[in-house]
Amino acid sequence: MLDEQAKKTMLRKIPHGLYVCGVKDGEDVNGFTASWVMQASFKPPLVVNCVNQSSISHSMIKASGVFALSILEAGQKELAQKFFKPMRRVGNKFEEVEFYLGETGCPIITEALGYVECNVVGAIEQGDHTVFVGEVIAAGVHREGDPLLLETTGWQYGG
Repeated sequence: MLDEQAKKTMLRKIPHGLYVCGVKDGEDVNGFTASWVMQASFKPPLVVNCVNQSSISHSMIKASGVFALSILEAGQKELAQKFFKPMRRVGNKFEEVEFYLGETGCPIITEALGYVECNVVGAIEQGDHTVFVGEVIAAGVHREGDPLLLETTGWQYGG
């Protein structure tokens, strides 16, 4: 029998970074705070990004086949928070955030530590999230620093 409280407690102990995932569909761009992200392969360089199936960004990734991950620095909690609410509730999340469009056309946060851009090469739709597998086709370092971790924000996502 599954102990719901134990499951929630233990799943929340899995460490996660916080990233802003930039997406596009045609001329439209959006971004969301992602935490279920990890490297999955060296050759080719693959990243796994789990995205809520009910989000606008999910539809945009499916349509365009690309996404970018801006790696946030420890201390950029407020920046991450700007990308938590759905676009349909807050409108343009990039309105007050400096960004540029990468090779994929996805938005990349200028103040982030750096970024990776990915072409989607696989997807598994299970549960309420889709596991997008992205091949890294571009990357850049803006500056050095320690990454922002979910556990340091006091927020919880998962469990």
